[in-house]
Amino acid sequence: MKYSYYPGCSLEATGVEYNLSTRAVAGALGMELVELPGWTCCGSSSAHAINRDLALGLAAHNIALAQEQGRDLVVPCSACYTRLSRADYQMRHDAGERVRAERLAGFSYTGQVRIYSFLEIVKDRVGYAEVTRAVRRPLAGLKVACYYGCLLVRPPEVRPFDRAEDPASLDELAAALGAEPVPWCYKTTCCGAGLSLTRPEVVGKLVARILSAAREAGAGALVTACPLCQNNLEMRRPADEDIPVFYFTELMGLALGLGEVSGWLKKHLVDPFPLLHRLSLAG
Repeated sequence: MKYSYYPGCSLEATGVEYNLSTRAVAGALGMELVELPGWTCCGSSSAHAINRDLALGLAAHNIALAQEQGRDLVVPCSACYTRLSRADYQMRHDAGERVRAERLAGFSYTGQVRIYSFLEIVKDRVGYAEVTRAVRRPLAGLKVACYYGCLLVRPPEVRPFDRAEDPASLDELAAALGAEPVPWCYKTTCCGAGLSLTRPEVVGKLVARILSAAREAGAGALVTACPLCQNNLEMRRPADEDIPVFYFTELMGLALGLGEVSGWLKKHLVDPFPLLHRLSLAG
């Protein structure tokens, strides 16, 4: 399987471990991710709030690049996935928006390229049964609260690969890796990422509530698919809170026995190694 790959700005900066683990896991599962040449920022999360043309034009530009490559586009970051999949949906379903996007990005939209999150690819193209077959170190004893955030599966008409209010794809993946996903009610509660710099006091309250709910549910860690959520859950937490937060691709790499895992986890602000050592999961 060969896909065009859009890392986005966060995965080349604060979320570099998400980028590295996504690429490594893709390779281990027989996928080839080809970075989109000339990609630019998708505009998240400010452009769509202040300039409608800029938001659509930035996303359409990257879709135009993917169209030139002739391959479906994989987008790991939930925020980038939101912007690109939303623009694609607009162009597919609204002739006026399609014409506007074509004018802004200087291309002719064909609709031949599809936009996917990496989680969606693992779920629907690889399949959890194949993931389980590839597991070398089952994540036995690891109880995780799967945190989807508010963007990954919403709105449902644009991102229909999972349920919008009670998604299950991350939970099913965690189980396929040998971990135990815990039931909880904060799966899609917003962490406040859009306010992280301007209203940190608000974000701190949101994050504290999410982490507390995960602990109350019996989780030893959280797992997410969004670099903005991951950063918030690590940076804006109470000072005495040490529950770690993993990208789902890092847990996949750990279960698949990939040698690079330790390097990814060392980049975290909240040290995950004490938990992994207690469970005999650290290499």
